[in-house]
Amino acid sequence: MGPCLKSVAWADEIVVVDAGSKDRTVELARSYTDRIFDIEWRGFAGTKNFALEQARGTWIFSLDTDERVPAALKAEILEVVQADGPFVGYRVPRKNYFGDRWVKHLGWYPDYTLRLFRRGQGRFLDREVHEEVKVAGPVGTLRTPLEHYTYTGVSDYLDRMDRYARLAAREMAKSGRRPYPGELVWRPFFTFLNLYVLRRGFLEGALGFTLAKLGSRYNFRKYYYLRELAQEADAHVHRPQR
Repeated sequence: MGPCLKSVAWADEIVVVDAGSKDRTVELARSYTDRIFDIEWRGFAGTKNFALEQARGTWIFSLDTDERVPAALKAEILEVVQADGPFVGYRVPRKNYFGDRWVKHLGWYPDYTLRLFRRGQGRFLDREVHEEVKVAGPVGTLRTPLEHYTYTGVSDYLDRMDRYARLAAREMAKSGRRPYPGELVWRPFFTFLNLYVLRRGFLEGALGFTLAKLGSRYNFRKYYYLRELAQEADAHVHRPQR
């Protein structure tokens, strides 16, 4: 939290939303802002949309606690704000780190994400996971990457993998997605092939192989949980009524 807020200490206003954390998040945040809101968890999109509703400025830059705004990106953001546009929203590339290493392949870079937008014209889509901002108008692109320290290591990835896989499966089930025959066999295989070969994970050396394997394992769990949800839904439909 500290390095994240320090990287945006120049902002006119900082809004922090905490959803019952047990660490020093709130204590650290008080060094940068008094606009701290402690709420119950509303899901990724719901919690972030609550934060948007508290902002008072004309422009909003949404930032997660594991992200940092480098000086060159700060300059680009201020240039947009001072010129008041011309676009409604702006995407930024992200440099995703695994531990202290910037991962340039496997689809981890440039990983564009929309983060800067006019207040009232952007909102996070209501999704279980991998939430993203949708804006009502044209979108531009900034040049300088946002720094994202996504995982500290393999154990951190594994700790979060099951939760994200379950959320992604729920999102697919909500949209009506059904399992395909043999999906638990071919999808993990092609996920590894895509990440390691087509997206050139092999150029990352041993780390690239590890990340491709982890991505494959994540996809196996995601579609396994989708199958479980489909089976539960089918059992409910065919359950005899008393």
